[in-house]
Amino acid sequence: MTIRVTVWNEFRHEKDASHAASTIYPNGLHEPIASHLRQQGLEVRIATLDEPEHGLTDEVLANTDVMTWWGHMAHAEVSDAVVEKVQQRVLEGMGLIVLHSGHHSKLFKRLMGTTGNLKWREADERERIWIVEPGHPIAEGLGEYITLEAEEMYGERFDIPAPDELVFVSWFQGGEIFRSGCCWYRGRGRIFYFRPGHESYPTYHNQDVLKVIYNAVRWAAPHTIAATPVVNVKVPLETITPKESAAD
Repeated sequence: MTIRVTVWNEFRHEKDASHAASTIYPNGLHEPIASHLRQQGLEVRIATLDEPEHGLTDEVLANTDVMTWWGHMAHAEVSDAVVEKVQQRVLEGMGLIVLHSGHHSKLFKRLMGTTGNLKWREADERERIWIVEPGHPIAEGLGEYITLEAEEMYGERFDIPAPDELVFVSWFQGGEIFRSGCCWYRGRGRIFYFRPGHESYPTYHNQDVLKVIYNAVRWAAPHTIAATPVVNVKVPLETITPKESAAD
């Protein structure tokens, strides 16, 4: 079956003509991601913050197998009601790929149960993303590392639950390290956080970065989607033998 992907982007920086993102991503930083996924044969739609319901209507969510999420300057503007709906969809089995500054999104923090806080610095420094789990599906087709000549630094401690699987660790020219490729399981859903992607750099034009996102979408795609109901099981599977009282 074709994987149905919704690429969600805040889409604010790119509309500011004075911002570098308007030149690097004139059609939005979502566009190179969506274009690459389409080239791999996936069914892709784009949703952005300023659309009604942030583009995430019930119909869109019902027809999404995996969602990618990028936000930065307007996390607080995301509706709590929409966050609730997306979270529920993840618990039912939808995959979620959280990118870069999405670590501070309402959605990511709710699913993690932590602040998502970290250290950061923007100094045009080199990032080397080391593949520490080369056998993981998200690392398929990659070498030992990915080098980005200029990126924003994220440093530890990253306030997240310990990842269920750690695929990448980043080193920065200034000396910091960071857990930059983390997997979790929530309910029936799979979540992957991928660190690079500051809007002032052409990171989403890098073929290895796009390969990681495609691999992550394939990994996170659900086998089944279903709610886990709360049920009072009145009839047991096996016969329950009454226990003898202490007096007996």
